[in-house]
Amino acid sequence: MSGHIAPVRQPLVTGHKTYHQITEDICRPTETAPSLSWVITFIISVMCLGLFAFSVAWTVWVGIGSWNLNRTINWGWDITNFVWWVGIGHAGTLISAILLLFRQKWRTGVNRAAEAMTIFAVMCAGQFPLIHMGRLWLAIFIFPYPNTRGPLWVNFNSPLLWDVFAISTYFTVSLLFWYAGLVPDLATVRDRAVGLRKKIYSIFSFGWNGSAKHWQRWESLSLILAGLATPLVLSVHTIVSFDFATSVIPGWHTTIFPPYFVAGAIFSGFAMVLTLMLIARKVLHLEDYITIEHIESMNKVILLTGSIVGVAYLTELFIAWYSGYIYEQFAFLNRVLGPYYWSYIGMMLCNVVSPQIFWSRRLRTSLFWTFFMSIFINIGMWFERFVIIATTLARDYLPSSWSYYVPTWVEICIFIGTLGLFFTLFLIFTRVAPVVAIAEIKSILKTAGDQYIGPNALAHSHAGTSPAHSATQHGTVVPPEVNDLSARGTVDIDGENDKPLD
Repeated sequence: MSGHIAPVRQPLVTGHKTYHQITEDICRPTETAPSLSWVITFIISVMCLGLFAFSVAWTVWVGIGSWNLNRTINWGWDITNFVWWVGIGHAGTLISAILLLFRQKWRTGVNRAAEAMTIFAVMCAGQFPLIHMGRLWLAIFIFPYPNTRGPLWVNFNSPLLWDVFAISTYFTVSLLFWYAGLVPDLATVRDRAVGLRKKIYSIFSFGWNGSAKHWQRWESLSLILAGLATPLVLSVHTIVSFDFATSVIPGWHTTIFPPYFVAGAIFSGFAMVLTLMLIARKVLHLEDYITIEHIESMNKVILLTGSIVGVAYLTELFIAWYSGYIYEQFAFLNRVLGPYYWSYIGMMLCNVVSPQIFWSRRLRTSLFWTFFMSIFINIGMWFERFVIIATTLARDYLPSSWSYYVPTWVEICIFIGTLGLFFTLFLIFTRVAPVVAIAEIKSILKTAGDQYIGPNALAHSHAGTSPAHSATQHGTVVPPEVNDLSARGTVDIDGENDKPLD
């Protein structure tokens, strides 16, 4: 007998889908020729990636002097963009780990793309500290390992070294989580492929056959990785915030940075997930799997984290005034009324004021406003990082050393190039792997499909009727002994590619 389902729950899978239809719809983009819009976007992304390669080569050849950094402002667009990209990479771990542990079903439609976005964003973030070294071939010096350089050793007291450990760990765990989730779906694509494609997918699916033992191990691995990844959601951006909070510079030396940075990272990460998923939803025809319910749930998280960030901004201003410390007061007064006032206004408008429109359910469920706000928020989060770094460094204790920072064309091109790197990788991902997790969508079909719950539920699908009986009424043959885990594997129930269970 099926469990009770609250009547207020909206379906997460629409279109009265069967297991076979789910497989067909989600695998189709990997099996058909790319659309014209995909090709045009890919060409633009590769051109931006080429611009990135040229700009990095220019920086290495000419030197860091090609950037507009100086003794006063020694961090500019490079560290601003580094923190921005790390923040964007936060939503993937939150969706894949924490929401998995809390058994939130709405994560299933967006977790795969969010995890991929995390990996690609961290790859983009990692470029900036390496380039900022000036001599890329000496990047090995940042790792502590036995060497013959005598007293030359890394400084374990430096948060910059903590960054190396935190971000490399974050990238490794995120990559494992993403790939572990991909294995069952790669096996599904393998079973549908022929020739060389089949051999390639056979290698990457690690011999998955959908047996109960495989599913049991897969579930255990997912929970273990979720447990390992959950502390990373809090620790990674906390350690990034230590780059600033452990200094003695007014405007940076504050204890509110760790929670404020974490909330801001989740805020910007969810905004980028929405940007990507709304485009993928339209281009790849995934409207039945990335529903308005998914979008509304993500907008609620954005509203919450945006409000937390807004409270942090106001707390900073209050503590600066309440402290009576004139240098701290000047740092924040300079942010609001100084030469970079435009970036502070942009930050407050994009990150604090504009997300409040999501208190309205009509706007929260509007695709246009969601897409517009997702871009607007990430612009605002970039402004936040710029305000923290550039405005704080531009005016320090000595008025004689005050400066005004404007990026050079090289810095601008490197940033545009990382956008090209990000979108190139994401577009390739949409062509070689299912963007939505097939296995996880199948696992929630009978509790979140619109033929079972919601206003369009069929009469015989109400609580009290067994899912097997309900599916049989629709011409879907589901043996009683097939449990939910088996139904979402490579055993494509009610499809043309059905295989016997082990």
